[in-house]
Amino acid sequence: MPEPRTSLVPTLNIAPATGWPEGTAPTPAEGLTVQAFATGLDHPRWLHVLPNGDVLVAESNKQPAAPSGLRSLVEEQLMAAAGAGSPSADRITLLRDADHDGIAETRTILRDGLTSPFGMALVGDTLYVADTDALLAFPYTEGATRIDAPATQVVALPSGPPNRHWTKGLTAGPDGLLYVSIGSNSDHGEGGMAAEAGRAAIWQVDPAAASARPFATGLRNPVGLGFEPDSGALWVVVNERDELGDDLVPDYLTSVPDGANFGWPWLYYGTRPDPRVDQDAPGRVTSARMPDYALGSHVAPLGLSFAQGARLGPRFAQGAFIGEHGSWNRRPASGYAVVFVPFVDGRPAGHPVDVLTGFRSPQGDARGRPVGVAVAADGALLVADDVGNTIWRVTAAK
Repeated sequence: MPEPRTSLVPTLNIAPATGWPEGTAPTPAEGLTVQAFATGLDHPRWLHVLPNGDVLVAESNKQPAAPSGLRSLVEEQLMAAAGAGSPSADRITLLRDADHDGIAETRTILRDGLTSPFGMALVGDTLYVADTDALLAFPYTEGATRIDAPATQVVALPSGPPNRHWTKGLTAGPDGLLYVSIGSNSDHGEGGMAAEAGRAAIWQVDPAAASARPFATGLRNPVGLGFEPDSGALWVVVNERDELGDDLVPDYLTSVPDGANFGWPWLYYGTRPDPRVDQDAPGRVTSARMPDYALGSHVAPLGLSFAQGARLGPRFAQGAFIGEHGSWNRRPASGYAVVFVPFVDGRPAGHPVDVLTGFRSPQGDARGRPVGVAVAADGALLVADDVGNTIWRVTAAK
C-alpha cells in the first residue's frame, strides 16, 4: 500500500446524479441480460426476498439535520450532488411478480411512517426492520401486502447527531439471533470518541430477550451482512476511511469472528496507524484483525448477497455479489458496479468479476448507483439502484 497522504482540501470527484436516459440500462457481463424489475421508486436502498417470492424494498434516505460546521455543510452539498439529498420516503414497498414475466406488476406500501429504514429480516412470522434509530419487529402473514400492526422496539440503535453513517444493515443468523451493522459517526473519529459509543461495530441481538452486545468492533462503516453457506461464517462489506489518498484505504470484504476488532479509528488494514488519529489516546487499539479481501479503495461496497440459489451460470455459482455504490474521494473514480467475488471452500478465491457496469456515463455522470443486491426466488439477481430509482433484474442469457 502507498504511504498515507493528507491535504487541507481532499480530492473531490463527484459523479453528478442524472438518472438513466430513456431506453438505457446497465451493461451486464457476457452471458447475462438485464431488465428493469420495477421503476419509479423513491431512492430504493435495500432488498429482502420473502419465501413466497415477494420482494421488499426499503425506500429510504438520511434524515435531515442542520449542518454543524463547514465540513458538515460541504458533506451535505456533496450528498445532494451525488443523488442522496432528497427527503426520505421512510417506507418499505412490496413488489410482486405473480405472472413470472420478470416485471413486478403489483406494488404496495407494506409499511410507512418509518425512520430511514434499511436492513430487513423475516424470522418465522416476525418481520424485523432496522430503522436508523431502532430495531423494530412487526407481525407478518405470508402474502400480506400491508402491515398496520404497531411496531415493537427490540433495541434502540445509535443515531446521535450528525448520524453520519445512518444505514443499519441486518441479517438473521442460524443461531436464532440477529446481527446489525452500525457505521461510525465520523470518518476517523475527528468528532471525539464519545460520539462513537456503540458504533463502528456489528451488534448481536437476542430478540427474545430484547438485548444486544458488541459482536465485532473497529469497523468504520460495515453495511451488507451475510452468512457464507458452506462455512456458516458471518461476512460483511466495509467502507473504510477517506482523505488519505486515491489508493488508501481499501474497502473490504471480510469474515467476522466473535470478538474481532478491526482497528478503527486508530489502525487501518491490520497494524497501519492513521496519522490523523492520536495514537496515545485512552482506549486506543494497538493490534487489529486483518481483513480477508480488499475490494479497492473508495469503491463504497454496500450490498452483499451470497450466490446460494442464483441461476446465472457456473461462473456465478459460488461466491458473493457486491453492490459498489462508487467513490467521491478518488481520481480516477472507482466502484459504480456490481461485482462477484468467487469463493472456494468458504473463502474468496480470485479477482472480482464484473456483473453489472455502465452506471457512469462517458461524461462521468452517475446514471445510477447500485446499493442492495439479493437473489430472487427464481435465481435472478436483483439490484437496487438509488439514483436510477430502479430495481434491476439480472438473468442468464437464453
